[in-house]
Amino acid sequence: MTWIFWIAVALIGYTYAGYLGWLWLRTRLRPLQVTKKTIEPFVSILMVVRDEERVLAAKIQNLLALEYPPDRMELVIVSDGSTDRTEAILREQARNPRVITVLNQLSRGKAAGLNDGIQFAHGEIMVFTDARQKIEEGALRVLIENFADKDVGCASGELMLGNPDRGEQSDGMGLYWRVEKKVRELESASGSVVGVTGAFYGIRRDLLGPIPPEILLDDVFIPMQAVRAGKRVVFESQARVWDVPDLGRRREFRRKVRTLSGNYQLLQLAPWLLSSTNPIRFEFISHKLMRLVVPFALVAALLATISLQHPVYRIALLVQLAFYALSLLAVMPLKRGVVASGANAAFTFVLLNTAAVVAFANFLTGRKPAWSR
Repeated sequence: MTWIFWIAVALIGYTYAGYLGWLWLRTRLRPLQVTKKTIEPFVSILMVVRDEERVLAAKIQNLLALEYPPDRMELVIVSDGSTDRTEAILREQARNPRVITVLNQLSRGKAAGLNDGIQFAHGEIMVFTDARQKIEEGALRVLIENFADKDVGCASGELMLGNPDRGEQSDGMGLYWRVEKKVRELESASGSVVGVTGAFYGIRRDLLGPIPPEILLDDVFIPMQAVRAGKRVVFESQARVWDVPDLGRRREFRRKVRTLSGNYQLLQLAPWLLSSTNPIRFEFISHKLMRLVVPFALVAALLATISLQHPVYRIALLVQLAFYALSLLAVMPLKRGVVASGANAAFTFVLLNTAAVVAFANFLTGRKPAWSR
């Protein structure tokens, strides 16, 4: 049991701290710069929507107002079997020569909609976004500047959870996301990012291949096409897009289950990710797959400390039980403060690892979470 405990602790420590430390060291030993400059290639912004009548009109206006030459940009919007006023809004927008609409009557999922939209796009650079988030006015131009570097095949914007006036959320899911962005920043500074911000990223059109219609993580599959072609995937922290920090715990849990289930699916649809043909295989395993192992390491560590009698393991057991007890406080109406912030962070950690267990169960049973609005 002693070995089980220390192996579990090592796995958990590496996933959340060791990999981050290794990336930091790599950026110091082998930094990679991006040669940026102002360029204006023709850009197609592609978005797949389903039943988004509440936010669609505002999002289209947000996109049309982005700081970029109007004659060098088009919008391609695909309706994926919408049943509300989404199609009516798109028919009105179709009068604008800069807006191309595709109205699919049957819902076939986001990836199938992306394939449809790509066929109608004319851009040298394809930019992908979602309906809910708001992109900052100058973000598109900043994102495109990265493509002046011939080695860059894909560029990711930065998702900000919070309000532009009040800043980012700093606890719970906001804290988790800030750590995640730090990992992406360091990956980019010394190589390529594993996955991008699905709400706002761009890729060279000639690197795009067919997207499997059933894929859950298009924001990992698509940029990895650029990596496979020998190009870099970079993270642009100045190309910012804002989203609400709290979608509700139930909705956030479903979203994380879908994301983590997508990691298992990637291994089935793109087995080359684990082969030597993947230039960032080590980063893919460290960033994506190790997080699937953590919940089982947590259980192993807990069971090991229950059975071990040495005072060190008794203390380790108490620390674990205190942490899980702290996470339960998050469901109580606590006021803001150190305890509330700690409880939210602990609860988020437990929530994410529980989602990983559910994702593993989905993998074993063959259940595939569907894309939803």
